Amino acid sequence: PAAGPQTQMAQNIVLSYLGGCRVMELKTVQINDRLEIPRPCIDMQTIGYNVEWSQELRLPESLEEYVKASMLIEILRASGKSGIAESCQELLFDMSVGYDLAGIQSPTVQAFIDGMKDCTSVVDRLRKQIPAEHAQYRDLDFKTKLSDTLTLSTFHGCPPDEIEKIMRFLLTEKELHAIVKLNPTLLGPERARALIADTLGYEEIRIPDAAFENDTKWHQAEAFVERLGSLAESEGRSFGVKFSNTLLVDNHRDFFPASETSMYLSGPPLHVLAMNLVAQFRERFGDRYPISFSAGIDRNNFADAMAIGLTPITVCSDLLKPGGYARASGYLEVLGKRMHDLGVTCIEDYILRAYGLAEASLAELDMSPEIRLSCQDALATGGDLKAAAGSHYQQWLSATRLANTTHYVAQCSQDSRYQLAQNNKVPKKVGSQLELLDCVSCNKCVPVCPNDANFSFAIPVGKEKIVKLRLQEGTWSAREDGLLTVAKKSQYGNFADFCNECGNCDIFCPEDGGPYVVKGRFFGSLDQWQTLSSYDGFFVDGGPSERIHGRFAGRAYTLERSGERMLYTGEGFRISIDPDAPTQGVEGEAEAEVDLSYFHLLRWIRAAVMDKSSNNYLRYLSE
Repeated sequence: PAAGPQTQMAQNIVLSYLGGCRVMELKTVQINDRLEIPRPCIDMQTIGYNVEWSQELRLPESLEEYVKASMLIEILRASGKSGIAESCQELLFDMSVGYDLAGIQSPTVQAFIDGMKDCTSVVDRLRKQIPAEHAQYRDLDFKTKLSDTLTLSTFHGCPPDEIEKIMRFLLTEKELHAIVKLNPTLLGPERARALIADTLGYEEIRIPDAAFENDTKWHQAEAFVERLGSLAESEGRSFGVKFSNTLLVDNHRDFFPASETSMYLSGPPLHVLAMNLVAQFRERFGDRYPISFSAGIDRNNFADAMAIGLTPITVCSDLLKPGGYARASGYLEVLGKRMHDLGVTCIEDYILRAYGLAEASLAELDMSPEIRLSCQDALATGGDLKAAAGSHYQQWLSATRLANTTHYVAQCSQDSRYQLAQNNKVPKKVGSQLELLDCVSCNKCVPVCPNDANFSFAIPVGKEKIVKLRLQEGTWSAREDGLLTVAKKSQYGNFADFCNECGNCDIFCPEDGGPYVVKGRFFGSLDQWQTLSSYDGFFVDGGPSERIHGRFAGRAYTLERSGERMLYTGEGFRISIDPDAPTQGVEGEAEAEVDLSYFHLLRWIRAAVMDKSSNNYLRYLSE
């Protein structure tokens, strides 16, 4: 996963790992860790836009999330329950930091970087929090050096000399292996706009002049890459580049708040722009430097990115679509099939055979006729390519990477799958309005949530009479007012502590309203439920009192056990009732009519989310 919504919190990283990801480019952090990000902030209706560009946690919180993620994965490995082979468990955490030298040199960002290089104190503190039922893992030899690699996220408008100063600081004083992420504006205004509008057909996308005026120019990037490459070599560090950052464009849609005049483009069109930058970079530098890549990667082009030798390959937008993190496993399936069909078992041989250009690449190498013939024979017969090429193998591989790059970039630039006609269909809506209970039960809202905040729970299907009670002159009376119906067994909730209201579940929900808004919000603490009083939702007390606090249309209610009876309270009433016969033997006070609908809803919802068969954070918090 790229630095984005899939790598901000511990559960994001664990889910990425389970999906098959092994390089975690962590969410970009910076000195300003009190950002006010507009809501919603992710628009995946068609190609992908966002207005979310940095971490939403405080810097110490970000460090803690990454340490928790590392520890959780090590516990998962030790449990033997993941089903992942030992040879497939290697994992790398890559820091992502921005955006200027002063910020990166600040004490708080320095503390973050140093904490990633040595997180012993955080590990020691967190290992004490491992629950008693998993006490056998408290003494695991948890990793304390999480990362010594960093991808510098150079934000739009960062001057080239500033970029170079930051990289020098990271390579020398922080002793990090570092990659510099560059912007698609390096293509220049004419070429970038021609690719977007003329080649791909996205005429409505406007790249503002300021995006080019304020960003690094190609000749400036060439110069600092050359100097930084030499510096890294002299320091014994690894250095590379990344294509690419998102593309700054004018906000021409009505999805984000009106205050947002700009937004950031990702997805299919960015893939073509970034690939053209890869080709341009390799025309200048060959494959002297590794290229990290992130732009519109999916299961259909991941194997092509591998074939041109990009590494690491990171993804964001595609994992926000239905299927979520599970989509990542499809990338490996497609790559595996292509390798199998070519009869290869390693990436190097796959690169040589991917497009059938390896033989032509031999012509560029200074080798004897005998070795050239040996290589040609190995290609034709499925022989050992490395043995055939001998000391020329790496040169052959390099020449083929470059040939593959030229081939693929030309191909993808004209591929209709990246063009407007293939990417202008919005997710289908059925015209109905979401409600607290019951929906089409498509289950899309659960996997498309990058924070894993949405979950399902089961309420028995059935009907209950809506009864309203009234106290008059010391006597309780009851009247019926319709039916409260549960038509679907599967219901959906949202763990508010992990939801950042990005809006992605609303994009893919077939009904209107947004699951994160309309479905039940469940808070991890009573204090948070009380503080966020403008939100409807619930706090469930896991203790023997069976207490649940709920808010419906702004009105708060509480239900809790009191011996054999239930105490039901709300604005203007406090009554004790028999849960099996709530209209009989009512005790208490009420200023106005009491609606028992919310009594039933609170009782059903609490029982459902606390049921042992329900997988959700609330149940584990209560334990």
